[in-house]
Amino acid sequence: FFSKSTAANMLSGSLKRNSKHALKQCIRPVTTSTYFDMQKDYTGKSVMEVGVNGVAALRIPQINKGAAFTLEERKKLHLSGLLPPTVKTMEQQVERCYSTYSEIPNSIEKYQYLRHLQERNEHLYYAFLAKHLSEVMPIIYTPTVGEACRKYSYMFNFPRGLSFSVENIDQADQAVHEYHLQDIRMIVATDSSAILGIGDQGYGGMGIPIGKLALYTAAGGVSPFQTCPVALDVGTNREDLLQDPMYLGVKMGRLSGAPYMELVEKFVAAVKRNWPNAIIQWEDLSKDVAFEVLHRFRDEISSFNDDIQGTGAVTMAGVIAACKKTGQKLSDQMIVISGAGAGGAGVAWVLREGMIREGLTPEEARARVMVLDSTGLLFHGRKGMEDYKLDSAQTPELAKSFVPDGGIPNLLQTIVGSKCTCLIGLSGVPGQFTEEIVKAVAANTDIPIIMPLSNPNASVEAFPEDIVKWTNNKALIACGSPFDDVETSDGKKVPIGQGNNAFVFPGLGAGAIVAGASKITDNMVMEGGYAVADYCCHYWPQPGRLYPPVSEMRKVGKEVAKRVAIQAVKDGVATNVPDTSMDQIVRQVEGAFWAPVYPKVIPQRLGKPSN
Repeated sequence: FFSKSTAANMLSGSLKRNSKHALKQCIRPVTTSTYFDMQKDYTGKSVMEVGVNGVAALRIPQINKGAAFTLEERKKLHLSGLLPPTVKTMEQQVERCYSTYSEIPNSIEKYQYLRHLQERNEHLYYAFLAKHLSEVMPIIYTPTVGEACRKYSYMFNFPRGLSFSVENIDQADQAVHEYHLQDIRMIVATDSSAILGIGDQGYGGMGIPIGKLALYTAAGGVSPFQTCPVALDVGTNREDLLQDPMYLGVKMGRLSGAPYMELVEKFVAAVKRNWPNAIIQWEDLSKDVAFEVLHRFRDEISSFNDDIQGTGAVTMAGVIAACKKTGQKLSDQMIVISGAGAGGAGVAWVLREGMIREGLTPEEARARVMVLDSTGLLFHGRKGMEDYKLDSAQTPELAKSFVPDGGIPNLLQTIVGSKCTCLIGLSGVPGQFTEEIVKAVAANTDIPIIMPLSNPNASVEAFPEDIVKWTNNKALIACGSPFDDVETSDGKKVPIGQGNNAFVFPGLGAGAIVAGASKITDNMVMEGGYAVADYCCHYWPQPGRLYPPVSEMRKVGKEVAKRVAIQAVKDGVATNVPDTSMDQIVRQVEGAFWAPVYPKVIPQRLGKPSN
């Protein structure tokens, strides 16, 4: 991704065609790293100009090719004698890695193997993911990453990204300025307060930004050299972590209120000063601060919250795909959402907006999307509700119609009273969708849509095979974690789609980067959801499938990126699209997609890279 100053940074004069170097008429972007710089030669091929040699070149994962260094590269980088004599291809390396990976007995050890590979040879790591994405997706992300977060302090081997706490936040500007990757475009930042369905993990939540950014590259084509995971270690309220001698985070209770926001503000200020083109994805913040942080900073720096907006967009995609495949509209559905955290609120908002686009008034849309927390249905006047829940609250009159004797409607009463046709689970309560609950939805419609989306698998509201059985194979089903398709008693297979945010956020980030979006607009988020639904219906039109296979996540990411970049232009927030024609934007996205191919590596000719 070239910066806006690309033209001004062009090499003065043209290198001769017969130059011994491949850098012919190169365009120089912002320097990639303090150790290397990525460039393009006159044919468009990538060339890496490195400022280190010998053993140092083998220890930097962005540079290291292992046995794939050519004989010429070994000579120029002083690697002779440091590697086995035979030169191997990337394909051979991937095959050898897979052979080792296949023999590893359990998921957490496979996760650790892949993390080690990532820290040894980053190109090879992403080539491995590209070839085996559907197989390794549950390893590098949910559900295995949850266990990795729990064990982070005990499994720690390699530092990655940046970590800020009360002890070093005042040096944030210096830390960002001196970070070894200098052209950062995508940041995933977490305070680890609401990791998946397992809650406060303290510093261990750093595993989530690392995993998410791997998907930005694998599915969204974002260069790994332009990404940075960030842990905002604001403490932990877990006494077991505070007493654990192996715990790597700061040992203090969690910050809240003004001190918390001050730390976040200093982090954002450092990013703005040093990486003005960067986008921040807020990840796994608790519901107490997620909305405040999103609204506080979204106009100050290009940013979004995946738990709120990404979850909303990908859930809407599944519901719209279900509607299209059954000849209905989104606004025909009566939707009940169990779970009123950041994800539940985000899903409710996106679904209401989708209904408004189909012609409903805001009031009509709100009346068709019910949200429940652990107490019951949200409605105005209910005591003890947090402020952020008011946007999803129903009228007291509607709530009373579900429970004539008064009180707060529970899940079953809300399903029956509203005549629910679509049930979405984001509660994290395992087994919450009982046979009675599921059959109550099925009684309201010929084709119920049931989506138990809580992660990890142990937190799912109902297992797909039970839903199939309880609805006599009538339901359209999707889950948040991966589940095998269900085989019925008559031998038919019921597809179980995975409503994974990774269908949306990689392309959302990639499209925003290509467009140079100064803000992530609501329309851009929603367009990402519509793109996923359209892709599923076009390429996977068979009834019952609500999401494409995970193996096609990179293709989906590219379509999402194109649609998001075009929407950024329509919304007037694109700063990096000189030609606003749709064809040109599509070409820009295609050209920007990073692929795990070894670049030619040459020694640096002009001294150490600098800003």
